[in-house]
Amino acid sequence: MIEEGKSVPNFEVKDANGNSVKSSDFKGKKHVIYFYPKDFTPGCTTEADEFSKDYKKFQKEGIEIIGISPDDVDSHKKFCDKMGIKYPLLADVDKTISKQ
Repeated sequence: MIEEGKSVPNFEVKDANGNSVKSSDFKGKKHVIYFYPKDFTPGCTTEADEFSKDYKKFQKEGIEIIGISPDDVDSHKKFCDKMGIKYPLLADVDKTISKQ
């Protein structure tokens, strides 16, 4: 678990659009990172929806939301499209981020 105020471990993964995302992209920025087990499951869908509802509030405060799961880029893309998710979902397919 990443504790509040601590640095994010180094990583490079793909987002839902297939773009490469590095931990250094978030350096010096405020963000909320949440980990979840699987796209399209009831609990994870609710969680993503709740973050989506408050996304504009977070943006006004200069805070980016980042969702991370072991699902692949294709699954994330479908999940974002279906749920209308505007914040990045990162594909931690080999679980390198979640294991750190």
